[in-house]
Amino acid sequence: MDDEKLPSESRGKPIRCRAAVSRKPGEPLVIEEIMVAPPMPHEVRIRIICTSLCQTDLSFWKMKDFPAIFPRILGHEAIGVVESVGEDVNEVTEGDTVIPTFKSECGECADCKSTRSNLCAKFPRPSIFMPRYGTSRFTDLSGEVLYHFLSVSSFTEYTVVDKAHITKIDPAIPPSSACLLSCGVSTGVGAAWRTAKVEKGSTVAIFGLGSIGLAVAEGARLCGAARIIGVDVNRDKFEIGKKFGLTDFVDPANCENNSVSEQVIKEMTGGGADYCFECVGLITLMQEAYACCRKGWGKTVVLGMDGPGSQVTLPSLDIIFGKTLTGSLFGGLKPKSDIAVLINRYKDKELQLDEFVTHEIRFEEINKAFDLLIEGKCLRCVIYMTNE
Repeated sequence: MDDEKLPSESRGKPIRCRAAVSRKPGEPLVIEEIMVAPPMPHEVRIRIICTSLCQTDLSFWKMKDFPAIFPRILGHEAIGVVESVGEDVNEVTEGDTVIPTFKSECGECADCKSTRSNLCAKFPRPSIFMPRYGTSRFTDLSGEVLYHFLSVSSFTEYTVVDKAHITKIDPAIPPSSACLLSCGVSTGVGAAWRTAKVEKGSTVAIFGLGSIGLAVAEGARLCGAARIIGVDVNRDKFEIGKKFGLTDFVDPANCENNSVSEQVIKEMTGGGADYCFECVGLITLMQEAYACCRKGWGKTVVLGMDGPGSQVTLPSLDIIFGKTLTGSLFGGLKPKSDIAVLINRYKDKELQLDEFVTHEIRFEEINKAFDLLIEGKCLRCVIYMTNE
């Protein structure tokens, strides 16, 4: 990718390019020309090579009420090349290959300096604007402001991202595989590796076998789990999941009058799984997963997010008996250091990335990616910004 360094004439100037703009909830994205402002201090302007569609993009695209906001440029899983940098950016330079992430890492706050968390106190939440200035770098050709999405906005040929959301990577990695580390695969693999710290020989139960759940299975496989049980209403997911380490499958619809936790998984594991992962974002499933983990040391990790204000109710006795429930944001990974570890494991042919890519399409066909995800026909659909 070294030959993809852009000419310096664009540095410091607005760039006119194409973007897929979400103007109304649930309606097809509109591919139109927009203006992308040059980066301010601490910011990086990136030319997107390819991006992929995540369930989170789909959720915000459908959403009618806040935190949904329109018009907006969605997309947060991508890989690109640095076109230009603002002042006070030293970690990357023009021509570097980078992965933007919704998860920030400023490297300066107490959270970033701690090994106990991957949170960032300086930039705790992704913003609809640039985090340091509260302004957008996108406008349409009429001058209307276009909002950012999860501090990335990758459904555009060029985007501007704060340096806290940028990780430099090896340019030799295939873009279609590397972009998955921007969110989905990192989140799932990290949840097993960093958050749960799955032990060799342990038992794992995964509730929801979308791309995140299958990435958890991949992470558990890498950690050496002896038994990885997938729980999903789509039995086809078992065959798909076998390549990522699934050893068993449970279809809740076939459990008659007994809940999954009351008999099936507890019988399969001799009392409950050592680790359970909820990968859908349903309160009832979080409670089900917690019920399935073993008393004494069972740990349940929640990766999905239910609606605002949702609350989980747990039996107090189970808590006394040592069962734990925890959340996992971006798999507990610190992007600037842990993504490099995952890339090395991919290069060593340990971590599977290519297998998650089921479809590849051109930018002009981006709405087709939404159809594929809605219909459950893809794990990850990679969208290429050019035909090259």
